[in-house]
Amino acid sequence: MTPVHELRVAVTVDDYAEALRFYRDALGLPVLQEWDHAGGLSGAILDAGRATLEVLSAAQTELVDGIEGGRSPAIRLALEVDDSAATADRLEAAGAKRLGGPVVTPWRHRNVRLEAPGAQLTLFTVLEPSGPV
Repeated sequence: MTPVHELRVAVTVDDYAEALRFYRDALGLPVLQEWDHAGGLSGAILDAGRATLEVLSAAQTELVDGIEGGRSPAIRLALEVDDSAATADRLEAAGAKRLGGPVVTPWRHRNVRLEAPGAQLTLFTVLEPSGPV
């Protein structure tokens, strides 16, 4: 049993309404809790499924950035989705900027790197060991 019960990533954005629309509506993350008070005190907690913490060496980060066509941000969210290419297209239509991909990684994921409100996203789909690229 892990001593940590939840990993919560907090993203600070200049345009809260735009970011909420992006993550809630375009990406489809359900709202667990939301608040909106006077003076711009707004926030939401969105359900992003199971969380893991990926700890990478600088050399591994350089490898991943090179494969995905991105650059090392302060934070990058890697989200496993059913179809990374289709999800990326949907998120681009909602305002994200594609930085690279789709590419198939040496570990058999199809990845797409996006610049989204407040963070870079890696969308990844796990491929079968000998499945289609």
